[in-house]
Amino acid sequence: MSSIPSALTIAGSDSGGGAGIQADLKTFAAHDVHGVCAVTAVTAQNTVGVTTLASMSALLVATQIDTVMDDFDVVTIKTGMLATRAIVATVCDRLDARPDIPLVVDPVLVSTSGDRLLEEDALSIVRARLLPRACLVTPNRREAEVLTGQHIATPQQAVEAVARLREMGVGAVVLTGGDAPGPDAVDLFDDGATLEELRGPKLQSRATHGTGCTFAAAITAHLAQGASLNHAVASAKRYVEGGIRHAHPLGRGHGPLNHFWSK
Repeated sequence: MSSIPSALTIAGSDSGGGAGIQADLKTFAAHDVHGVCAVTAVTAQNTVGVTTLASMSALLVATQIDTVMDDFDVVTIKTGMLATRAIVATVCDRLDARPDIPLVVDPVLVSTSGDRLLEEDALSIVRARLLPRACLVTPNRREAEVLTGQHIATPQQAVEAVARLREMGVGAVVLTGGDAPGPDAVDLFDDGATLEELRGPKLQSRATHGTGCTFAAAITAHLAQGASLNHAVASAKRYVEGGIRHAHPLGRGHGPLNHFWSK
């Protein structure tokens, strides 16, 4: 095996560079992991919103996955925006053929600006096939509500939603809490053996574009380096906090993190 591990991200692009595959590859590089990718969709997107989106064909996505995995020793995989039912099904087929590679699922359903990024009829396959394949899923509250069909407004409802996601077959869940009210960003972690709150300061910043992608990618990178899941999640949370703290003012909306703040 190479001294530099490789991780695969299967996600959409962001022409503003702050989210999606661009954020994933920056995060992998910041953690000394070689990133390879399969592009599921191309977006015209900036810090203000998504202007338009064009999905790849399922065949092209499958070919990208096969091509990079035939050449690189991929040790972890992350999924982000999958866009269509056909792409979700194809990605699941490819993942089923490689059951030993840890999978982190960032269930990208709706953008921060409210644009839908996954077809409605794809949700059933996400629930039935993608989530059970994952060692970890990292939804925010809005995404968890869509996946579970449960409203989440209280800590107890968050616990119930996480339990529901694990009932779908997910190995572990981190329900991120940066979008919840309160002075702290409280993530809820449940791996079946441990249920704990991961607290961090809620930073007052516009540099929050791509935080979900970056968080899941950082976990994927730490797993590629051999870290335990608990350590990977805690380290990723600190990395995102640092990326927000040290971000440069970019764009007119929610700007990107500084992915290389620790270098």
